Amino acid sequence: MNKVLLVGRLTRDPELRTTPSGMAVTRFTIAVSQNFTNKNGERGADFINCSAWGRQADNISKYCHKGSLVSAEGRIRTSSYDAQDGTKRYTTEVVCDTVNFLSSRSGSSESSSRDEFIPDTNDMPGMPMETADLTEDPFKSFGEEITLSSDDLPF
Repeated sequence: MNKVLLVGRLTRDPELRTTPSGMAVTRFTIAVSQNFTNKNGERGADFINCSAWGRQADNISKYCHKGSLVSAEGRIRTSSYDAQDGTKRYTTEVVCDTVNFLSSRSGSSESSSRDEFIPDTNDMPGMPMETADLTEDPFKSFGEEITLSSDDLPF
């Protein structure tokens, strides 16, 4: 199985391009913190090249920038090509099926003069249209309270 899950920050603004057939593709790099520290107590990072296609590529280009916190899910793709000097070069990247935006433009670590991030929900399927007011208990008129003991559970 070839499955990758990454959480990190974009190291630069995504690069959006279009194939000759009109398909959008964006390339970006995610900096992912390592789980261990070096002898100086510093935590390193891995820099993972990624790509996304189609509508996902358009949304990444539109809503993400350098410093954006994202989670990316996809697969590893390796390929090779012959360089101009005649040597064979190898590349590795994550082809992303899903990229979730975990921070807004105004919430990123980079101080920016950009406008506050307000997504267009028509471009982002699955994004809620309205938010609920949770200052009150939403289950207060749900019915009678039930008390369970561990003997009532089947496991």
